Amino acid sequence: MADLTGATDERLRARARRLAGRLAVDLGRTGPVRRRGVGRLREVPADRGTADLDLDRSLDALLSARSRGESPHLADLRARDWGRPDLAVSLVVDRSGSMGGERLATAAIAAAATVLRAPTDSSVLAFSDRVIVVAPQGSLRPVDAVVDDLLCLRGHGPTDLALALRAARHQLERSDARRRVAVVLSDARPTAGGDPARDAAALDELVIVAPADDHADARDLAEAVGARWLTLTGPSAVPQVMTDAFAG
Repeated sequence: MADLTGATDERLRARARRLAGRLAVDLGRTGPVRRRGVGRLREVPADRGTADLDLDRSLDALLSARSRGESPHLADLRARDWGRPDLAVSLVVDRSGSMGGERLATAAIAAAATVLRAPTDSSVLAFSDRVIVVAPQGSLRPVDAVVDDLLCLRGHGPTDLALALRAARHQLERSDARRRVAVVLSDARPTAGGDPARDAAALDELVIVAPADDHADARDLAEAVGARWLTLTGPSAVPQVMTDAFAG
């Protein structure tokens, strides 16, 4: 299906992309889905910015103020507010060289897994010697739309890994999540740009996911900067590998 998304026949290409997208999303849902990307509701004083008033928990203070013929103080009322997310993720997909078949399917499933596991605080980037922002951090783009855009990508150009890592850092800087993780799908072998080590070390947390049969450069970079690295045997292994990447 991923191969057919590049078919010359326009109708076949569109149908293949729709079917491949549905398959990618379905596979992305497999495995334990953590809601760690979503902030939790918390109780706070009602004078905290844009929090919504909790009438049930504020009732005693309201009745007490009314009995005195006074207006209640906001600090005495209770509200419900969203706390910051526990997890923010920026997925960075290497689209240098050839991009089709297994590589394209892997990228699409990884994108689905990322958006489904961190729905309110994730971004998806694709890179070669330039970076395409498929979904900006916290954009809340529907998972189907993100996957569809990825399936439209074709391989292009050399590999500027340093540029990609800087782009991921800029996306994650928009988040106030407690944990900010960049996940890079690549063999981590740069053919353009500078040494990626400095940009890798500047990230709060980096996980490099490399092909199982071509992971030496990913391992070396990860060990040099104190990052984690995982290997991937094919598209069907993506959900478990992404779960491991987010697990910390």
